[in-house]
Amino acid sequence: MKSSSVKKCIQCGDPVRGRSDKKFCCDDCRTAYNNIINRDANNFMTKINRILRSNRRILADFNPTGKAKVRKEKLLTAGFQFAYFTNIYETKAGRVYKFCYDQGYIQLDEYTLALVHRKEYVE
Repeated sequence: MKSSSVKKCIQCGDPVRGRSDKKFCCDDCRTAYNNIINRDANNFMTKINRILRSNRRILADFNPTGKAKVRKEKLLTAGFQFAYFTNIYETKAGRVYKFCYDQGYIQLDEYTLALVHRKEYVE
């Protein structure tokens, strides 16, 4: 015997028609529900991605030819945030480059950085 209760949309409460495992009455409700659920994660990721894009742009601005040296202070003044980078590359000699996508740097001394552009970023 079939149950007489009608399944309701978990977003708006309207009746749900169709498959028995369906949770939403329409695509709009499904999208709205998932946007609410993921809002905090999306905001966090958006903030981090904004910082990474800014860091990449700053490195590219100071490195128009693909190789350059710059004072650490200049990057900081431009808004560079050293805690944010996309990957690390360690050479066989143990030198560590930090990259923001295809733009990277290595600390030469306390005040100076060497900037590099990695042409074949995606391997």
